[in-house]
Amino acid sequence: MNHAGEDPEVVKTEDEWRRELGEERYSVLREAATERPFTGTLLRVTESGTYLCGACGAALFDASAKFESHCGWPSFTHPEQQKNVRLVDDDTLGMHRVEVRCKRCDSHLGHVFDDGPAPRNTRYCINSLALTFAPKEL
Repeated sequence: MNHAGEDPEVVKTEDEWRRELGEERYSVLREAATERPFTGTLLRVTESGTYLCGACGAALFDASAKFESHCGWPSFTHPEQQKNVRLVDDDTLGMHRVEVRCKRCDSHLGHVFDDGPAPRNTRYCINSLALTFAPKEL
């Protein structure tokens, strides 16, 4: 349901997603795969800007929320706007985790953990393949 001021949901067939995203991004965004740690192109980006959903372009994380967690994936203390992400219980792999999904297109982004820096104590551990980066214009 679209509420006033929210971006409309993006709905496509899996064939459309596969064609648009390519195999690697499709695997992460639509099949909840995880890229290998320390291989993501956005891991070491330190510029100001916004991290967008790699599938639909929704604004997800501001660069000011990014921190070095040494986990191998880009990590953020919080989303740019909580309304742009959806948290889902994930009991796969024999453990409980909380999956982070894009609310606009329902793509898998990564997971959120409670071991981040104070005061929020959250670490949004997000796949580089799930994001694109838009540098801040000067």
